[in-house]
Amino acid sequence: MRYAFIRAHERIFPVRTMCRVLDVSRSGYYAAQQRRMSSRAQQDLQLRVQIRSIHAESKKRYGSPRIHSELRCRGIRCARKRVERLMRTDGVRARKKRSFVVTTQADAQPPVANLLKRRFTVSDQMDSTWVADLTYLPTQQGWLYLAVLIDLATRAVVGWATDHRLKSGLAVRALQMALDRQSERPVLHHSDQGSQYNSIEYRSMLANHGITASMSRKGDCWDNAVAESFFATLKWELVADAFWRSRSEARGAIFEFIEVWYNRQRRHSSLGYVSPADFARTRSLMKRAA
Repeated sequence: MRYAFIRAHERIFPVRTMCRVLDVSRSGYYAAQQRRMSSRAQQDLQLRVQIRSIHAESKKRYGSPRIHSELRCRGIRCARKRVERLMRTDGVRARKKRSFVVTTQADAQPPVANLLKRRFTVSDQMDSTWVADLTYLPTQQGWLYLAVLIDLATRAVVGWATDHRLKSGLAVRALQMALDRQSERPVLHHSDQGSQYNSIEYRSMLANHGITASMSRKGDCWDNAVAESFFATLKWELVADAFWRSRSEARGAIFEFIEVWYNRQRRHSSLGYVSPADFARTRSLMKRAA
């Protein structure tokens, strides 16, 4: 195992140093290289190259479950435990998750009822429920606020908007994007008890499109867990290592994360490790076939 580690990293670190640190002799290491590698060892070496490639392509966002799924999608059959072992050998791991602060401004007006009641699995039809939430992101120019709407069936971000101010217009623009992009209207719209979602303009837009409003109980983040989970993923996979000099730079990064990565490429565990775009295409084909 130590010889394999040295071989995998000999283009990065001096062999002499690695042999000393790992307490093996250089002569023993070079003698081992002369011996023919077993078929299993050769397969492991090729597999490690694929693992490191997928890990780099995901910008270090993927752990063993998603890397294993990506390998299978590329026609490479192997056990998930084997992937885990090789990742440990090479020190390949996903970014560590950290908690992420989200915010809504509670409104004095009594909220509407919680009609969603934590039913986050929507398998009968797409676009039947959208969940909405907003948060703030740090830049060198100050906070950048982000509002999103997520379709529970596909887990895709169907609408989003950013602004330097936390006003009701931010949520309205995210909703308008979702309405413009999605041909089918949801039956239900769920959000926190924020003043942005309780404004006359926002509630009117929902009513005009025949969408029923639902709101979480005050102070209960679990009532809107899917939206909270998205923001946690955003923090873990994008914001944690970001240093944005301007809000414009942050907007560009958010666009790339949502539209290129999250909606079209990222493998979601809740969807059987396929992307929202692929999941939606499969569902559409199945509906047409039926």
